[in-house]
Amino acid sequence: MSVWSYLTTAASWQGEDGITHRLWEHVWLSGISVLIACLIALPIGIGLGHLGRGGVVAINLANVGRAIPTLGVLILFAVSPLGLTTATLVATLVLFAVPPILANAYVGVASVDRDAKESARGMGMSGFQVLRRVEVPLALPLIAAGVRTSALQVVATATLAGYTGNGTLGQIVFRGFNVNLSYLVVGGAVLVAALALVTEVLLGLVQRLVTPAGLRVRGGPAVRDASTLGEPHRATAAV
Repeated sequence: MSVWSYLTTAASWQGEDGITHRLWEHVWLSGISVLIACLIALPIGIGLGHLGRGGVVAINLANVGRAIPTLGVLILFAVSPLGLTTATLVATLVLFAVPPILANAYVGVASVDRDAKESARGMGMSGFQVLRRVEVPLALPLIAAGVRTSALQVVATATLAGYTGNGTLGQIVFRGFNVNLSYLVVGGAVLVAALALVTEVLLGLVQRLVTPAGLRVRGGPAVRDASTLGEPHRATAAV
């Protein structure tokens, strides 16, 4: 069977081992992992950015996070008493997803123009009001970029769940390796790539929607993953 035949045959999309079921497992596992990572990283990153402290820790954590061998963590769970369960898979992906979200949230808030914040305080806003009405809105493009980067990494990495027999589109790939059927390997890889592309496009649109018009004109594509930066850049705006 060819890759095209596999992807276009109705039977390939049906059943517990079909593409539809594996796609849903992949999306669910990736989505819940990114959501938990956001709940952990965003409050910490935004809080540190507002206080102007912990920048070195946030950036270095992001850089260390890039070096985490995800497969190695999965193997550690496999030989531990916890074993490889849905919970440990999610924990592994959350560990991988937190650093870029944390770094971008910190940099986004910390790099809001000082004059904008002083103007807001001069208007009588409290510290929390400055954070909610000035810093977070202006930091949203960079925060969204962090979530976007994290989601793409998780979608790609969740494929490894198939290696452990825990579903996702990766199970199609590794089943192809096990039975020596190249159309399953290539077909599964194509599906993962397609899912990553859709994720990139959708989150790119979200990032553009949350970017204020003025920053969109000046910054455009320059708004990116801040965890690759050595120091925060300056986001200028007027209140």
